[in-house]
Amino acid sequence: MFTLPSGFPRTEQIDTHRKALAINLDERRYGTFAEVGAGQEVARWFFRVGGASGTIAKSMSAYDMAVSDAIYGHTERYVSRDRLQSMLDYEHEKNVKRLSAARGDTTAFFVFADTVAAKGFHSSKKDCHGWLGLKFQSHPRDNESQIILHVRMLDRDTNLQQEALGIVGVNLLYGAFFLHHEPDLLVESLLDNLSTDRIEIDMIEFSGIEFRHVDNRLMSLKLVQLGLSQAAMFDAKGEVLQATEVLHRKPVLVLRGTFRPVTKVNIDMLRCARSAFAKAQGTTEAEIVEVAEITMSNLRSDGGTLDPRDFLARADVLGAAGKTVLISDYFEYFRLASYLRRCTSSAIAIVLGTGSLVQLFDEKYYASLDGGLLEAIGRLFSKEVKLYVYPMLEPGTTKLTTASNMELPEGLSKLYGYLLDRGALVAIEDFDPKVLPIFSQEVFRRLKARDPSWEAMVPEAVAEIIKRRGLFGQTPRG
Repeated sequence: MFTLPSGFPRTEQIDTHRKALAINLDERRYGTFAEVGAGQEVARWFFRVGGASGTIAKSMSAYDMAVSDAIYGHTERYVSRDRLQSMLDYEHEKNVKRLSAARGDTTAFFVFADTVAAKGFHSSKKDCHGWLGLKFQSHPRDNESQIILHVRMLDRDTNLQQEALGIVGVNLLYGAFFLHHEPDLLVESLLDNLSTDRIEIDMIEFSGIEFRHVDNRLMSLKLVQLGLSQAAMFDAKGEVLQATEVLHRKPVLVLRGTFRPVTKVNIDMLRCARSAFAKAQGTTEAEIVEVAEITMSNLRSDGGTLDPRDFLARADVLGAAGKTVLISDYFEYFRLASYLRRCTSSAIAIVLGTGSLVQLFDEKYYASLDGGLLEAIGRLFSKEVKLYVYPMLEPGTTKLTTASNMELPEGLSKLYGYLLDRGALVAIEDFDPKVLPIFSQEVFRRLKARDPSWEAMVPEAVAEIIKRRGLFGQTPRG
């Protein structure tokens, strides 16, 4: 088993020079660097520190699209996950084919690849990003393992972006080689000698033999929990997604909730909003990307702790309901809207209940903004954003609170009326009255109390997975 080099502490941050040198001095590592779009920024570190001849079999960069296509095949988008994967697969196959006979018994082969859109010499490009990946053997003649991640480069200077890319690449290689048995530490180490002001990692995926026990949903949560990203996404099957690729030019519908568990009200909210949103956009419901969003504040307990089992239970029930999940650290709605606008140029809809809408207009949440509530409202509705408001039945009564009759503190009624009149707020009307008495907190209380009446309050598929897996404190079936 490969171990951390002598004198290299596990928990103490190690500088980039020492990391690159440790890899160069490990005689069992040998492989290829293939980098496109921002120069040979990662390979440069290994040439710079010395001893690279024992590590680098080949270093290349196919800048020209025709040349790149001739090697890796045609692609629609050159800075994409598909292009990165084709680079990793092609170069790893070549390494094994060319080098196994001579050194396969003593060498673990690897391929590092990246495809990056950095700030160009004549470019004013603001959204600079890239895909980085590593396919590697932990032991000679071992099956492959793989790590893929997506980064956003936040420096405004080209040279600084290239420097940051080189550092995060070295961190990825070092983490994969020496920390692969502790994925949590590996993720934490990715921004060693950097800061979140320079690099954001908004997607990471582990696969292969070394990571067969890794749940990538937990790794997505880890990114947000550590502040390496403000948001992370995965689909109903638990496959991690990169939000910009999923939402690119698509209309987006978001429901924020605790989803503890998913209830029939949640499903009805999405059904109503999706229908109204599609009609307003003149599109089909199938073209709309639905996202269920959970904020970090909703995941943490009152004491600020986060229970991974509780998180996975919520992810499981959302998966059973067929929903794509977004974990975010965007407590304020205007910050969520700003993030979504970065991912899509199409319209954005957020569906929420009247109770959440009252909170949205609470001025205490915007004390840090110079413009207070007015600034928050302006930023939320600055582009094509609509809020679809689901009615609420007052507990124990027949009183229905809607977007049209909702009462706000004195002084806010004119602002609220303005937003209602211009169509920024849309009252949902075709709701199912039978599900209005369902409240998620009451469903969860009945779950914990083992009161079987909770089953009638959630979709059938959700009830089935809760019982089968013993989620939220239930006894697993069988």
